[in-house]
Amino acid sequence: MERVDLQSHSHHSDGELPVAELVAAAAAAGVELLALSDHDTVDGVEEALAAAAAHGIALLTATEISAVDGSYEDLHILGYGIDHRDGRLLERLHGAREDREVRAERMAALLSDAGYAVDDAPLAARRAAGKPVGRPHLAGAVLGHPDNAEQLAREGHADVTSFIRAYLIPGMPAYAGRTRPTVAEAIGWIHDAGGLAFWAHPFWDIAADDEVLAALDRHHAAGLDGVECFYVTHDEHQTVLLADRAGELGLLRSASSDYHGPNHRLFSHFLAYQRHGRSLSLGRLIDEI
Repeated sequence: MERVDLQSHSHHSDGELPVAELVAAAAAAGVELLALSDHDTVDGVEEALAAAAAHGIALLTATEISAVDGSYEDLHILGYGIDHRDGRLLERLHGAREDREVRAERMAALLSDAGYAVDDAPLAARRAAGKPVGRPHLAGAVLGHPDNAEQLAREGHADVTSFIRAYLIPGMPAYAGRTRPTVAEAIGWIHDAGGLAFWAHPFWDIAADDEVLAALDRHHAAGLDGVECFYVTHDEHQTVLLADRAGELGLLRSASSDYHGPNHRLFSHFLAYQRHGRSLSLGRLIDEI
């Protein structure tokens, strides 16, 4: 099975589409094996399983857990092949979302300090529906508020990605870090739920080769099972470096285009990654399909 896309996001987290539409889009793009990996939730997994069966494609149960590793405050650990009905996992993910809510409130206050009005209506609607509020939703609440038009134009922000990078990443004026779980804890949560833990898009969060490799070694020592080597923004050097180091460590190698919906500036197409001569390695995840 070669046409795999093992990270995608629905409206249950920061994606654009309802679950059924996302799965239909994946099938239309020729995806054979899909993972719905919404942030800190498995709310859409049951629907995704049914939709995948209807479209004749395979689906891995999954979630993407935001985690802390020392000074790196927002690394993402993917859990594949999890029991999405596991009560302990559900309780832990709920706690992670509560921490995300506290963080979102801190960042909203910092955005206000920076002169931006934050439209709370869409954020309140997500909270009422039990859905997480993340940085894309905060950015959207700023971009959609008419009082911000002049400042946004002056600073050159016309889309969510631009605004997040200017205000909501480490070192920027409205960023607030997570406090839990650690990467090691997230790996443990995934293992306790019967799954395998993969580090998502390493070079999206860390720029330097040596820092990525050092982090990979730490996560491997903490029980990491694999790494997302093949990713839509990884260049050839990054891809080969990750794939070869994963081979040396005996880690599995996954791939994704991190699909967020057809209108997303970066993550709008399935199967948009390159392998640059290296191969997938999914171990028992394939055996269990």
